Amino acid sequence: MRSSRSRLGTTKLKPNAYARRMSITFAKGHGTGNDFVIIPDDAGQLLITAEQVRRITDRRKGIGADGILRVVPTALAGDADVAALADVAPWFMDYRNADGSIAEMCGNGVRVFAHFLRTTGRVTSDEFIVATRGGAKHVSVLEDGHYSVAMGLSHPISSDAPISVRVGGHVWTGSGVELPNPHAVVFVQSLEDAGTLLEAPTVAPAAAYPHGANVEFVVEVADRHVAMRVFERGVGETLSCGTGACAVAWAARRRADASGDTSWRVDVPGGTLTVDEDERGMITLSGPAEIVATGVLSPDMWIAR
Repeated sequence: MRSSRSRLGTTKLKPNAYARRMSITFAKGHGTGNDFVIIPDDAGQLLITAEQVRRITDRRKGIGADGILRVVPTALAGDADVAALADVAPWFMDYRNADGSIAEMCGNGVRVFAHFLRTTGRVTSDEFIVATRGGAKHVSVLEDGHYSVAMGLSHPISSDAPISVRVGGHVWTGSGVELPNPHAVVFVQSLEDAGTLLEAPTVAPAAAYPHGANVEFVVEVADRHVAMRVFERGVGETLSCGTGACAVAWAARRRADASGDTSWRVDVPGGTLTVDEDERGMITLSGPAEIVATGVLSPDMWIAR
């Protein structure tokens, strides 16, 4: 779901002495296995550095997660473009990949973020808007802990040469799309063809992806039903990727030359997502979200070393 840009925002970092006196709470949540550490910052006082992100998301020495969601009032986001959304979206999802890089959007993250807002009483309505670096996202509460997110329009990635993905001895021609994270989608005979995905696939031409790419490997299961694996920038292979599922459904629709309103079932290793696209090209992502734990961060997780 995610960008490799290194800009970390403009909020001022409080001195370490101040941070030592703070009880920094967190929650842990996931959407189809894509997991996040959620850090509330209602006063807009925290600057989360890349080092802190890596320490907190470490799966052996930290809490462990694919990324961090900072919950901050949009007006206090410290980013002029984001703050401009404050009139329509009271809360900003400040998302960081596990390697500390900043993301435009995270489809699973928005659902988990929305679920946190609802379960903590920060939002009480069944429909509301969340601010992200990828714009304002309309969220609807569904039944059984599911949420839908209006992801907006896709934008095909232009390239002077065909987009290709290489893993080991396999090379596939793919489709490129931004949602708003950049994706390279390839259809394969078997999901095992992607190998271990312990290293990032090679995507070409590099000029089409100046900030790197999320790569999705897809097999067709049945009519309007696909399954996928994904390698995410700044994270590695994950159990799910919301924007990746949208990219896969976008590519599958065009591969099938479908028209009108369509709905795709997208199976990911961590569960199942639904992606709808209307005749205008507007995409909606639906799926579950769950909060599994809450706690207080150790000062060692926060204080610079």
